[in-house]
Amino acid sequence: MKKIMIVDDEEISLMMTTHILSSVYMTVCASSGEEAIKLYEIEKPDLVLSDLRMPNIDGYMLQTELQKKAGEQIPFIFMTADKDEENESKGFENGAMDFIRKPFRADVLLRRVAKILDTIDTIKGLTIAAETDPMTGCLNKSSSQKEISRLCQQSQGVLMIVDLDSFKLVNDIYGHGMGDSILIKFAEILRSAVRANDIVGRMGGDEFILYCQNIDDEKVLETKSRFINEHIVAAAKELMGQDMEIPLGASIGCVFVPEEGSDYKELHHKADQALYQVKKNGKHGYAVFKSEKNQAHKGHEKDNGISGIVEILNERNKNPGAFVLSSEQFKTMYQFMSRMVENYNQKIWLLLFTVDGGEESFKNFGKTIQSSLRKSDVLTQRGKKQFLIILQNAQEHNIPQIIERVMKKWSAEYPEDATAISSEYDTIK
Repeated sequence: MKKIMIVDDEEISLMMTTHILSSVYMTVCASSGEEAIKLYEIEKPDLVLSDLRMPNIDGYMLQTELQKKAGEQIPFIFMTADKDEENESKGFENGAMDFIRKPFRADVLLRRVAKILDTIDTIKGLTIAAETDPMTGCLNKSSSQKEISRLCQQSQGVLMIVDLDSFKLVNDIYGHGMGDSILIKFAEILRSAVRANDIVGRMGGDEFILYCQNIDDEKVLETKSRFINEHIVAAAKELMGQDMEIPLGASIGCVFVPEEGSDYKELHHKADQALYQVKKNGKHGYAVFKSEKNQAHKGHEKDNGISGIVEILNERNKNPGAFVLSSEQFKTMYQFMSRMVENYNQKIWLLLFTVDGGEESFKNFGKTIQSSLRKSDVLTQRGKKQFLIILQNAQEHNIPQIIERVMKKWSAEYPEDATAISSEYDTIK
């Protein structure tokens, strides 16, 4: 028998809803969001039916908190007496599977709950019955194409092609075993970013595909993109260590259905063009295909000439202070500078700071260094203790002044931090 958790701070409403559903399902009752969070971990219900307006922890907050703890999408139905369509829209954006208004008839509530539970069972059954990717558990390429093609014909939503950026470096540096672990974790993150009735498939390698129903707001895509990018970096550091410097992230090309059509092949092509725009503009984000602007086609034409190449090479979102690079990128820069020294008899200096303190002090000192130096200086992190800097166009007698400037700013910004910091410098040879 299916188990449903009912959450409502109004005692009479809670009793009536429980009476209706207990005739068909097992029920668990909670009179507040706090109580629901404690009960969920014990009871593990198949569905949560929650009032929207509650003190302290409302329905939206409850869903977010439960999904954070569970690490996956939880089937949710919101109940409310409000007639505000904005609340309903927010509910669906938050991942709700349905939205029912009070007061409701017993037969209507039972039908709505039964429909959601049937949908969950259908999706689960489909996933199990279909051929799946053996590594990640996602639908494989052929199954994804078949199921998403059907949904594109039948429902409104958004199709998303997702690439795991810089994944090749994981295999090259850490080996294919670690690469497999990252792919498995990435698939879990994608599943947790969408609802239970949405589709997640693996197209091969580091490319995945998603289809989310009833989404037509670009803000929802922005939220999902940020969630995926933040969580894959955090997960990678857990697996490979906090000093992991591979620029992992997700590039996502999106297309709205049926706004841009309902044919899967055509939609996939449009999403792929949007993905190209993300890659061109620095990765780790999303773009939506919009046919009226013909963005992707213009981009391809421009890239055939020097102006297009310059646009791709240009740094996006320039920040003040030193140019921050990963250790691999810094190594390439160092090798180039070494050639400059050899060929043009220039003097370029390396400056090393060693921080003998905790993680928070190290992180804060890195911010101080970055903001204290010039845009022409290059900064990288070495492990959890050191920062290495290339100082261009600097004279040896000025370097102690540079060090003093950094240390004065550090003392001003974090006067209570007594962490010991040492420095040394030498020329690139």
